[in-house]
Amino acid sequence: MEKEKTYNRKKIFIFSLATITVLILLIARLFYVMIIEHDYYTKLATELHERERAIKALRGEIIDRNNIPLATNITVCTVSVIHNQITDEEQTASMLSSELGISYEDVLKKVKKKSSIERIKTNVEKTIGDRIREYGYSGVKVDEDYKRYYPYDELASKVIGFTGSDNQGIVGLEVYYDEYLTGKSGNILTVTDAKGIELEGYRENREEPIAGNTLKISIDYNIQRYCEQAAYKVMTEKNAKNVIIIVMNPVNGEIYAMVNTPEYNLNQPFELTSEYLSEMQSETTSESETIDQNKTDETAETMTKQDMLNQMWRCMAINDTYEPGSTFKMITAAGALEDGVVSITDTFTCGGYATVEDRRIRCHKTTGHGTETFTETVMNSCNPAFIEWGRRLGTDRFYEYFKIFGLMEKTGIDLPGEASGIMHKKENIGAVELATISFGQSFQITPMQLLGAAASIVNGGHKIIPHFGIDILNEDGKVIQNLNYTTDKQTISKETSDTMKEILWQVVENGGGNKAYIEGYEIGGKTATSQKLPRGSGKYIASFVGFVPYNDPKVMAMCIINEPQGVYYGGTIAAPVIQNVFDNILPYLGMEKNNNS
Repeated sequence: MEKEKTYNRKKIFIFSLATITVLILLIARLFYVMIIEHDYYTKLATELHERERAIKALRGEIIDRNNIPLATNITVCTVSVIHNQITDEEQTASMLSSELGISYEDVLKKVKKKSSIERIKTNVEKTIGDRIREYGYSGVKVDEDYKRYYPYDELASKVIGFTGSDNQGIVGLEVYYDEYLTGKSGNILTVTDAKGIELEGYRENREEPIAGNTLKISIDYNIQRYCEQAAYKVMTEKNAKNVIIIVMNPVNGEIYAMVNTPEYNLNQPFELTSEYLSEMQSETTSESETIDQNKTDETAETMTKQDMLNQMWRCMAINDTYEPGSTFKMITAAGALEDGVVSITDTFTCGGYATVEDRRIRCHKTTGHGTETFTETVMNSCNPAFIEWGRRLGTDRFYEYFKIFGLMEKTGIDLPGEASGIMHKKENIGAVELATISFGQSFQITPMQLLGAAASIVNGGHKIIPHFGIDILNEDGKVIQNLNYTTDKQTISKETSDTMKEILWQVVENGGGNKAYIEGYEIGGKTATSQKLPRGSGKYIASFVGFVPYNDPKVMAMCIINEPQGVYYGGTIAAPVIQNVFDNILPYLGMEKNNNS
């Protein structure tokens, strides 16, 4: 009997001990959950009863130098559904299908999806969004949003660039200055029960978005518009592949206009222009004949279209390189004068060609120019003379001038994807290579590199950084940051620069650039006609670089016509384009004619 009592007491003790242990563990767990992990579980509970919808931030505008918006925003809507709040799935799907132009089956599938929130369509016109909101269907959410909008469609498309559906920059200034233009998104928070039904009496909590900053650029809408008209006119008349026109301040590097025709519609950036569409179709035909048997023609077309889109978006002025031809003679002449290997009083006798090692290199005037002064060799664009000036300069110094004028590096322009020049290694430059380099062949640079070098030749020898960005402004239009693109590097002396300006003025007054002449304006410049590779292809690039007034340049412009048909000489077809541009924009810029000139 005593043994049984002892046994029972042990059982009670063990049970009590176990009970106490369990209670202690429960208390410890409650303490851990309610005190130690209080914030964590509170957050989970909150998230269980909250629905979050993002509010896009207003992207900053891009405005021209006169505050004209070139890239702005329009209000659109995002339409979403919350499954647990919908009372009639079929009716809701039918309404949304009709209003949004989406198939009923696709909408119904999303309406029936058991998710916290399902997006039906973005970038919906505000009028449609307002109409959907007026139906008052439970579970249908219409949030106002912003979409990038370009008021002038094609204007400066290859400079400005565009954004994606997330409002992030993809190409051009939109991506280069994305960190300034992008704002901070906000949120809308609503409180629901466990089933996801919104609780009455609870307000929506809004975290307001912060708008992006505005970018002010150096482009002048009116100058850009006129240059585009001039570019399309000559491209059509000469049936050219493309045309580049750049207008710049040669003193500070601000770019007033940059045209790369054919441009494209910034509001429809994934639609090929007629020029690229026809090229895509022709390339698709040729590619489909050789494509791998495992790939379909549809795949080939998709690949080709993407290639064409990439080409269409390219800013040729900075992304592509070319042989500059005779416009490069400005650099040869400036370097030779600066080093004193030639003087303004030197003469040269041109017999129509120069013999370098075993090669006979012709002048464009095969009968020869006869005896010329140094200035006349520039006016006549005489290749044999420049072969001599280059020989006197020598490989080492010539190579050094490539570096001094920035032709061995990128210009630093504020656009993505800038290309570098293509140049021989110094040890591979023999007599023939030096000769052809002297008159602008056998190497390649970008149009922007050449224009930047030309600017320093006529602005007193000061190296510039070409650029578009001027200021960053806040939402109130107040300047919060000046964009600095200055350099203290010197290329040549002021004396050499003054001499070159006088010579280049003579080129327009009495030489090969005379078709850029405008009575009352003292214009300097240089023409070029370069043959594209392979030699003998019959394809040429005609170009002209001009500046005004020659003694104190305020404006510099370049025109490059790629593969013109018929007459292809730079002095004949490119110089008149810049003449026409100057004739229209100089009065607009307040530059009056000198009646004594």
